[in-house]
Amino acid sequence: MSTSPAATRTPLAELPAWKALATHAENVRGLHLRQLFQDDPGRGQRLVLDAAGIYLDYSKHRITDETLRLLLDLAEQSGLRERIDAMFTGEKINITEKRAVLHTALRAPKDAVIRVDGENVVPEVHEVLDRMAAFSDRIRSGAWKGHTGKTIKNVINIGIGGSDLGPVMAYEALRHYSRRDMVFRFVSNVDGTDFAEATQDLDAEETLFIISSKTFTTLETMTNAQTARAWSLETLKDPKAVAKHFVAVSTNAQEVEKFGIDTANMFGFWDWVGGRYSMDSAIGLSTMLAVGPENFRAMLAGFHEMDEHFRTAPFAKNLPVVMGLLSLWYNDFFDAQTVAVLPYDQYLKRFPAYLQQLTMESNGKHVTLSGERVGYNTGPIYWGEPGTNGQHSFYQLIHQGTRVIPCDFIGFSKTLNPLGNHHDLLMANVFAQTEALAFGKTPEEVKEEGTPDWLVPHRVFEGNRPSNTLLLDELTPEALGRLVALYEHAVFTQGVIWQIDSFDQWGVELGKVLAKRIVGELEGSESGKHDSSTTTLIDRYRQQRGQ
Repeated sequence: MSTSPAATRTPLAELPAWKALATHAENVRGLHLRQLFQDDPGRGQRLVLDAAGIYLDYSKHRITDETLRLLLDLAEQSGLRERIDAMFTGEKINITEKRAVLHTALRAPKDAVIRVDGENVVPEVHEVLDRMAAFSDRIRSGAWKGHTGKTIKNVINIGIGGSDLGPVMAYEALRHYSRRDMVFRFVSNVDGTDFAEATQDLDAEETLFIISSKTFTTLETMTNAQTARAWSLETLKDPKAVAKHFVAVSTNAQEVEKFGIDTANMFGFWDWVGGRYSMDSAIGLSTMLAVGPENFRAMLAGFHEMDEHFRTAPFAKNLPVVMGLLSLWYNDFFDAQTVAVLPYDQYLKRFPAYLQQLTMESNGKHVTLSGERVGYNTGPIYWGEPGTNGQHSFYQLIHQGTRVIPCDFIGFSKTLNPLGNHHDLLMANVFAQTEALAFGKTPEEVKEEGTPDWLVPHRVFEGNRPSNTLLLDELTPEALGRLVALYEHAVFTQGVIWQIDSFDQWGVELGKVLAKRIVGELEGSESGKHDSSTTTLIDRYRQQRGQ
């Protein structure tokens, strides 16, 4: 199929299923989940999916069988099946950058064949994985020594965006499996405080830095990398020490070598891997160092299991498709502007932040593939915190606020840290919250509790608040891979239907360009040509700095 911007495509608003959904939304807007469950007592057993190690209960949504049928029709009419096939076979579906989109190749088995420009990329992927594993084994076994002969005990990943959020999230999520005799830290912010706090209690002789930048020119990353180099050499003195304390995840061998890193310790990835889809590439080197190659490969297996489910399952039984369609339903037909992701596992505390980049950088677009302005909402805002902390923070707004906020509750049947009845209490809150959000409490029920009439309105819960419940067995490396791939493909599903390019990110460029120009002005004596606000702010900053 054609992947050019000029590809013939019926505008979304003209698709029969979209028009039907708009009419249907008005007809069902007044339906309440209390009534839906009363009319269909088996709804909670029927509107579920169980595949690829994830049990999804989507019965607590403001949908009927007709809603589902129309949403699935929309997926078909949008050419989702063809677009899935195009992605998995290496077509250049990232049209503005003329690139394939093959994060799925990062977790493909060795015998798979995935071609880009006629060349099978899978052997290259496994060659890098094998090099990462060999390097990780040397660090973890103590065979690799620092410049003064000491063993590496501290690993600091320096990156930003996808080169940071994925590794941070994965480290926290898999900390149960990590080496406890090693320290792993992550520096991303160009604010010097980030680097200072990450290194203040470490010994340079025992510290390895991973510099993660595909181009090795990213402003924030390279500023922190140069600071790390100076910090190391303040102790190690000899510039040759850099080769023993720095490795690179990059494709720019010239800049890596100029920095002082041995290019034998440069781990590459490809232009068909977007930053926010790169945690299972060489960008995950810190993850592999923390949990070991075996667990890293187990995570890749979990990714691949979900990839295959997404690629082959009928849409009605397809986890990412159903989740993507449900989110689209509220975003476009109920004007729900956000999605709350609520993992009931402390190890997933960085998962909502990771999803913010995955979802909002992917689908935060205002033009279609053909360059036309969209006439509907695209990417919703993703946010969240682990339960039960969030219950004592923002759940008030979800329960009794004026906005519709669809929620994803993520729980595990088994805990990695069994302590008394902690896990039963944790999971009781998952089930209680979804029940309360769906069904609420009526004025009559409040009155029956003996509540004074004047207080009744304040204690009413309207309910009818939609949620998914995702239940997994245990937070293993495989489970993490499945979860991340689930959201990756749900995002893709939405992007196909919205007719946008989910794989470019031009929106981040303008601020970068302006910052590079302004930093010279901050260090100089004159402001450039700006609006009066920006010029005044620059002048005031320099004045307060004593310039």
